[in-house]
Order: sequence, then structure tokens, then C-alpha cells
Amino acid sequence: MSDSKTTDRGRSKLVLEGVSPTRWWKVLLKLAGWLALTGGTAAALGLVGLYYVFAEGLPAIPKVDEYWPPIVTEVYTDDAVLAGEFYNERRKVVPYERIPKRLVQAFIASEDSSFFDHFGVDVLGTARAAFKTIGAKLGLRSGGIQGGSTLTQQTAKAVLISAEGYKSATAKTLKRKIREAILARRLEEALTKEEILYLYLNNVFLGHHSYGVQSAAENYYRKDVRDLTLGEMTLIAGLPQAPSRYSPFLRPDAARKRRAYVLRRMLTEGMISQAEHDAANAEAVNVYPVEDVFHEFAPYFVEQVRKDVVDRYGNPALLKEGLKVFTTMDSERQRAAQDAVMDGLLSLDKRQGWRGPVEQLGPEALKAFIERAKRALGKEALVEGRLYVAAVTAIDSDGKGADIQVGPHAARLPLLGMRWARKVNPEGYYPAMMISSVKKAITVGDLVVVRHVTKKDLTDDKEQWDKGLAADIPDEGVKLFRLEQTPEAQSALVSVDPHRQYLTAMVGGYDFDDNEFNRAFQACRQPGSAFKPFVYSAALEQLNWTEASIIVDSPIVEHDPDNKVSWKPENYSEEFVGDVLLRTALVNSMNIPAVKTFGAVGVKNMAAWSTKLGISTPMNMDFSAALGSSCVYPVDLANAYATFNRYGRKKPTYFVRKVEDRWGRTLEDHTAFDDAWAPLQDRVAAGYARLFEPGEQVMSPEVGFILTHLLRGVVQQGTGGPATRLGKPAAGKTGTTNDSFDAWFAAYTRDLVTVAWVGYDLNPHPLGRYETGGRAALPIWLNYMKRGLEGRPQSEFFPWQSMDLVRLHIDKKTGKIAPAGSKNSELMFFKKGTEPKDAVPDKNTVDVDQFMMGAQ
Repeated sequence: MSDSKTTDRGRSKLVLEGVSPTRWWKVLLKLAGWLALTGGTAAALGLVGLYYVFAEGLPAIPKVDEYWPPIVTEVYTDDAVLAGEFYNERRKVVPYERIPKRLVQAFIASEDSSFFDHFGVDVLGTARAAFKTIGAKLGLRSGGIQGGSTLTQQTAKAVLISAEGYKSATAKTLKRKIREAILARRLEEALTKEEILYLYLNNVFLGHHSYGVQSAAENYYRKDVRDLTLGEMTLIAGLPQAPSRYSPFLRPDAARKRRAYVLRRMLTEGMISQAEHDAANAEAVNVYPVEDVFHEFAPYFVEQVRKDVVDRYGNPALLKEGLKVFTTMDSERQRAAQDAVMDGLLSLDKRQGWRGPVEQLGPEALKAFIERAKRALGKEALVEGRLYVAAVTAIDSDGKGADIQVGPHAARLPLLGMRWARKVNPEGYYPAMMISSVKKAITVGDLVVVRHVTKKDLTDDKEQWDKGLAADIPDEGVKLFRLEQTPEAQSALVSVDPHRQYLTAMVGGYDFDDNEFNRAFQACRQPGSAFKPFVYSAALEQLNWTEASIIVDSPIVEHDPDNKVSWKPENYSEEFVGDVLLRTALVNSMNIPAVKTFGAVGVKNMAAWSTKLGISTPMNMDFSAALGSSCVYPVDLANAYATFNRYGRKKPTYFVRKVEDRWGRTLEDHTAFDDAWAPLQDRVAAGYARLFEPGEQVMSPEVGFILTHLLRGVVQQGTGGPATRLGKPAAGKTGTTNDSFDAWFAAYTRDLVTVAWVGYDLNPHPLGRYETGGRAALPIWLNYMKRGLEGRPQSEFFPWQSMDLVRLHIDKKTGKIAPAGSKNSELMFFKKGTEPKDAVPDKNTVDVDQFMMGAQ
């Protein structure tokens, strides 16, 4: 009985505690279920928590119509020639519809064949990558994140790179991979497959600065993406995994094998036929060097544009925002300017003399050089006009020529191609000092720079041509070269369309790659006599002087009490002629009359006048400024002469015509109404805007015309005479500093103003005793203007009908009105009221008063 009670109490306790003695296994089962349930919930909650931890801060899903990645900024000439590109990532976004279907298929076949079936993430690949990462962390296996990337995940990575930077978005960590997967899922939920492909194909890096398929098509094949062949498409589609490893430039065999893999995958997936596969697989891997339009076209001009855009819009806008910058450059004139500068400097350099070979080698070193050159040049054919480094292997006993070796090519360097190569002598007169034997300049073992030419081009200077020497040179069968050297002097050319206000061409030096210093905008050089028009225009405007004003050409000494020095200017001819007309003084570039005119205007007035005309540099506050001792920038001088061309109206000169943003919206526009290259809407809008920018009339139009008439005389009768070979009316002024360190020619026709300067950067020695502005700079101006104005007639300079001018024939000695038919007279113009009243007596008439007095 007692045992029975005890058993009941135990049963009651177990029941109260929820345990049935007869169904204990059910209790254990329930307990296990509860534990499983709570553990799963905890795991689920943990995963949710991890999701939010990893997803925190992920970038928003880009809207396709608001997809604005960094793209390339393009710089164009006024006539729509691409002149330069600026970018961090060379990308050009193209609509999905413009991308060929076969190219899309190639990427899918090689990168993600199940792209249209999966939900964005390669689960197995991502898991495998995760285990490898964990294993690497625990030291169980090597390696980092590998594989597991669908096209969607690659697109997600690109979005992360854009938002977080390359280093963070490509880190080989599990966290990065999970964040990428989460973003990929969001992309799949928010976008269609085609929209994901659009983002991917415009983002993917394909080597050699190429981001996106359009950039790759241009970089490798110089084609639009729509024009690619199947072989070209599959080569590009094989690049994303390892652009460097499969580079067709660096590893063409590897690129071919990778292309074969992509073609095989396309064939397997049924995207192409066997015939298409075989034809594409047989294509040669022909790619082109990445085109560097910046350095190859107009680097000085485009670099100046770059600086201007950065100053006004900022560097990020230039490198990322895909601006379209239309410059005022005329591509044909720019090429003409560059050719003129190069030819002018080469000619000047030859007049100065031969500075010696690049190097002198002994017999063994010479033999080694020739072998290296043979391997380097290989079977490449010689190109006419190209420069080469040649080794001198033999000298003719009579000095009429030398044998040279150019890579694998045996060639000749005749005396006729190097008669200029005398020793440097700034005091010598070039034509009289040409050498009579090659032995005076070169010897066996010399390495020299030569240019491959035909017989007729052995010299480009008629003063060097010698019929006797030419007769000994065969017309064919021999590879001919002429001697060259890199010019020591530098040059700048600035050309302005004064009516459109366009900087139409500009060269800042001989070689941008050698020296980026832009002498057109940055070199402050003494203008010499090219400054005299400033002096005489001030006298015409402020003192009412005229073309016929008398100036005494006699010795003058100016004292500087502050520095306790005296200055005695002299004319170039070292002679004095007494009374001269202002016109005669300017036409013949006489120094003393210019100094006296400067003194009459006054130093302070001249400094203010110089600034008013557009010179941005300060003028020396002494009389030497009359002869151009104060340095100016070539671009300032060109703008001032453009003001002379416009008869005294000062206007800004533009070198950026128009800037558009990536959507084609206009940020600024300076288009001229008569710019034939510009769209009509630009011409109308900008032309209307120009009506409200009339400029400043800094001198009366009458004085502006009279000054041009004077400068016209410089070309017709004075130091600018060679400019008449242009065959078009021109007005201008030469300039040469006393020490011949700077030579200028600044001149203009009705529609084009051009300034050419020649000199040294550091002035190691003078240009040469005979190297004046007319000899060193004017030929550059002339060669450029001939091409720049080819087929474009230029009218004579005429006064406006509204000008209040008097036109008279003036005696060139006295400045008085000349009698009709006088041979010693010249047509001159005067502001009404300033014209001379006295006339020179006509020898054919009788003075009545004198006659009556004599009769008495």
C-alpha cells in the first residue's frame, strides 16, 4: 500500500513537470524539435542581421536614363577634326541598340552563358570563393577570391568601383564578395537583362585605357563598334578576364588563343555556324597602335585649351564629365603653321652652322651600333622625308660624299646634301661660307641625323644648289640622304582671324615632346622694332602728328640719373639723314626718329597706351622702350596688331569657340556669325550675342586706317619687302633686337593677322649678324600665309566711307603738298584738319610777286 502511494506521487511529479513515463521518447523528440526550431530561427535572424551589416552603405541602383559614368572629354578643331582627348577612364557610352548582337553574344558565351537564366548571382561560384577565402584565412588552403562572377556581378563591381573607389571595390575579401552579390541581386530586381548588359558593356575594362566596347573598338581597330568583324568582336570579348595577359599589342598569340576560345564557346552555344567560326578564327590579329591625337596633331594649342578649361570648369569636369570642346583652330592652317615653323627653324639652323655629330664611335663600337640598328629597323622600308640616325662608314677621297649605313640599308650622303655644315660662326655670312668637302664636317665613325630624300630635295635652299655637284649624283639606284640636326633656336607663331576673333593657328615651339614650354603664350621677349607702330600710333592719336610730320634724324643721348648711365641709340645703318617724314622713318625702321617720337608722347603716356592696346606686360619706364626693350608675349602682340587691322577697335580673341556638356547643352559659345563650319543655330545665337559686345575703340578709326597705311608701306617699300611675295595686300613690321637675340615679323592681310618670332630660350649667343626679322622670322610668316590664304582673295586696305579723311600727294622731302605729277611725292592720308597747308612750288609755274619784284 505504501509502495502504491509512493508510485503515485512520483507519477504526479513527472506529470507536473510535463514528462510522461510511458512516452519519454516523444518528449525527447519534441525537445529536439524545439531546439531545431529556435536554432534555425536564430540562424535566420543571424543571416538577416549579416545581410543588413554587409548591405549597409551600398550604392543606389543606377537608373539607366541617369547612368552618367566618367567619359572622355573631346577637343575638336573648328572644322570638326579631333585634336585631343582628356580622361581618367577612356569611355564612350553607346546605346544598347547600337551594340552588335554578335558582340553581346560573344561576351555572354565567354563570360556567363546562363546570363538570361540566372537571378544574378552564381551561388556555387560565390560559395566556392567564400570557402577558399575562409580556408586561406585559416591557413588551410592558399588563394583568395576566385571565380563566381556573373555578368551581373561584374556590373555590380563596376558600380562599387564608381562609388567606393577601385581599391575598396576590388579587395579580395569575403565582405566585398558578399556586398557584390547583394548588389547584383538588387540589380536583377530593378533592371531588365538588357539594361544590365547596357551598363556592363559600357563599363567593362578592356585594356589600354579602354572602358566599354566603343572605346575598345576605337583603340584596337580605329572603328565604330558597329563596324567590327566577328573576329574583332570575339578578340575584344576575350579581354575582360585578363586585359594585359591577352593584350593583342603585347601578346598577340595569347590574344589569338583567347579569341579561339570565345569562338568555340559561341559555336557550342549555337550562336554562330561552323563556317562563321572558321572564317573568324582564320582572321589575322591586326590591331593599330593607340592613336595619340594630342601629341600628333597640335599639342601646344590643345594644351593651352586644356589649361583654360581647367581654370574655368575644374579638372574633374575635364577628366570625367565628357565635355565637347570646339576650338577656333583651323586644322589646315594649323598644319601649315607647324610646317612653316619647322622649315624656318631648320633653315635658320643650317645658316648658323654644324654643331657636330650625335656621337663619335671607334671601330668596334661602330660595328656593334650598325648590328643593333639592323635588328631594330629589320626589313622596314625607308620612308622619304623621315629622319634617321646613320653611321658614317667611309669618306670619298675627293670629299664629294660619304657612305653611310641606315639600319640594314647602305646609302649615300652627298656633299650637295650638306654644304651648309660649316663650323658655327654667328659673324659669318652663310652663303659665302659653304663647305667644299664633307671631310670638313664628318669623319668615319660619326653618328649623324639624316633625312631620306630624292636627288632634287638634297637641298631646300637654292643658294646651296650646285649643278656640278648634282651632275655626279645618279638619279636612281642609290638611297640618298641629306644631313640634318635638331635646331637650337626656337620659334612661335600666332595667327588670328581679326573679324571672327578666332585664334586660328598657334605653335609654341619646335617640339612639344622635347619641351612643353609654350612660347606663344609664355615667352616674354623683346619685340624690337615691331613695337614702333605703338609709338607712332600714339603720336598720331594724341599729338595729331601725321604721315608728313617732320622728325629730325640726328644723334641723341639720353641720361639716366637714377642709374648714372647714358644711352646713345643708333640707326641700323649707323647713319643719320637729318629731317625725315614720319612715314619714311617707320617704313625704313629708323631708330632715332622713333626715340624722339616716344619722347614727345611721354614715357607714362606710352606705358598707358601700350596697355590700352592690349600688352599685358609692364613697359620699361625709359626711352629704350621706344625700340622694343620691354618684353611682350607673342599672343599679346598678335592681338594688338589685330586691333590695328580693325582700325583701332580692340576685341578679345577666343581660342575656345564652344563648350558642350555630355548631354549636348551649351556651356559657352563664341561662334562668329559667318563661321561656315559651325551649325546654323550656333551662328545665329552667337552672332546675335556679338551685337552686344562691340569692343572698345581705343584709337580713332581714322588713325587706325592711317597706321595700317603706314604699315602697308613697310611691306611695299621697306624692311618687310619679302612679304610682297605673298601676292596679296599685306601690312606689317619687322622686329630685330640690337643684339640679334630676337627676330620678329608681325603683319596682316585684310582677313588674317600673324606674328612669327624666332630666338633662343636662354640666349646662349646671338642668332647671327645677318639674322634680322626680315631674314629669320618673315620666311616663316610668308610660308604659313601662303598656305593659310590659299584660294582666298584678300582685298586692299580701304578707308570706311564714314571716315573724315583727306587724301593728298605729299613731297617726300619737305612734307608739303606736292605739285601734280611730281615724281618725288607719295599718296598720304590725314585726319581732316591735320593736313599740311603749304605746297611745294611748281617749277612750271611763275611766282607773280617774285616776277614783279625782279621787274622793279
